[in-house]
Amino acid sequence: MKPANKKPGMRKVTVMLPRDLVETATRVSNLGVTAAIRKGLEAVAATDAYEKLRRLRGKERFSISLEELRKD
Repeated sequence: MKPANKKPGMRKVTVMLPRDLVETATRVSNLGVTAAIRKGLEAVAATDAYEKLRRLRGKERFSISLEELRKD
């Protein structure tokens, strides 16, 4: 039987990572191992949203012109 999950919405994982990659990532980000891994996973997850936005480039019409926006 699996032990109860102590933190709802969280998942515990075990990963094998190259030592130099972990050391570089934590040093450069000034974060601990868990926070650096979380930040990296968030960046990977965000790439899909960025790609969808890139595909929309120039395809949306706005009710206000660029010149009007610049007046503000």
